[in-house]
Formats: sequence, structure tokens, C-alpha cells
Amino acid sequence: MTARIRACPDGPLLVDGDVEVTTEDGVVHRSTRPVTAVCRCGASAVAPWCDGTHKLLDRP
Repeated sequence: MTARIRACPDGPLLVDGDVEVTTEDGVVHRSTRPVTAVCRCGASAVAPWCDGTHKLLDRP
């Protein structure tokens, strides 16, 4: 299966299918949702997943 990853403008990465993210501290996070939003802004309270916090940030 080919991975499909889409970058949302000023938002998360959307990944189709199963996702496994290993954070810098070595913790493995898994999602089996059809589409998973992975945080790119670094401000999510549920990292590595996106919680929409990027919408509240005042960034250029």
C-alpha cells in the first residue's frame, strides 16, 4: 500500500491509513483511523496528533 500524506496549509499533515509515530523520547503512538492529522506546529496538547491549536497561533 502506498502512503498518502497531505500537508494542510498552516495546519497538520493528513495521513491516510494506519500511522505509527515515534517521538524523540522513544514513545510509539499509533492510530488506525482512516485519516489521521499529525501536528506540525508543535503546540498540540495531544501531540503527536493535531488538536486544532494551530488556528489560535499568531504566526506569520
